[in-house]
Amino acid sequence: MAEYLVYGFAQSGNSYKPALYLELVGADWKPRFVDYFNGETRTPEYRKINVMGEVPVLEHGKLRLTQSGVILDYLVERFGRYGWYDNAERRDILRWLLWDNHKLTSYTATYRYLRVLASNPDKTVVEEFGKRAQAAWKVLDTHMTGRNYVVGERLTIADISACAYLFFEDELGADWNQYPGIREWLARIRVEPRWKHPYDLLPGHPLPGRARGAR
Repeated sequence: MAEYLVYGFAQSGNSYKPALYLELVGADWKPRFVDYFNGETRTPEYRKINVMGEVPVLEHGKLRLTQSGVILDYLVERFGRYGWYDNAERRDILRWLLWDNHKLTSYTATYRYLRVLASNPDKTVVEEFGKRAQAAWKVLDTHMTGRNYVVGERLTIADISACAYLFFEDELGADWNQYPGIREWLARIRVEPRWKHPYDLLPGHPLPGRARGAR
């Protein structure tokens, strides 16, 4: 039995965040597939695992954690990698984790879901979330221009969190050549030893129907 268990599925960038961390550090971990698209997270059984009805969930021994930012913070504590050197840097990492969850992931994930996974979405709503996602991409691109990583000069959980949904560029209809700061940053992450795309790291891809074959 693996030491770490990650509840999630391949289309979830939030599930990808702890999965990528564990893969990069070479941890003894495995995924536990959550059948989100057939309603598993809404079942009473799953709500006993996570009352919020969300993924990811991390199990480590008797400990069970939810919310990707909390999980990443815990993994830094466990492995001592991709973290901070001092309290000032920890606060800066936290700043970007909160921004990612509130703006970058929130808008990007919703836009992608409406664009390629939802049935008959309202075009006006899709366009609005596209604008919000693009505004967040611009903020990140501006920050990454002339930088190698989100915080400091090495990979941290700020990068692992912020990058998660951006590897679905085809589904987002994003051309990262229009955001060269993001383009170069993602390329830098891709060459990390043990890096894998979400669809290669977590179970549940491809989906039937319109999502089949998407990457």
